[in-house]
Amino acid sequence: MFIVSLTYKVPLDQIDAHLAEHVEWLKAGYASGVFIASGRKIPRDGGIIMAGGDRDRLQEILKGDPFHRHDLADYVITEFEPSMTANGFERMAGI
Repeated sequence: MFIVSLTYKVPLDQIDAHLAEHVEWLKAGYASGVFIASGRKIPRDGGIIMAGGDRDRLQEILKGDPFHRHDLADYVITEFEPSMTANGFERMAGI
């Protein structure tokens, strides 16, 4: 499992100009079964994506993000192996 941390490199007006396209890209990531959860950081200086699958596939998917294509954000991928989960999240321990 992976946590992808995005940090914006540009002002929010440039982020917002690509936000609708970014959301469509996120929806495709969910439809593919790779993305598990996502959302904005607070304060709004980036975002977080939780993902499954393998690192190579995830890196290829991230290259398609409009924020990546337009050089709007930096990405840090952290891999971890969940050993415990809250009730209702048991599936994540097997990802």
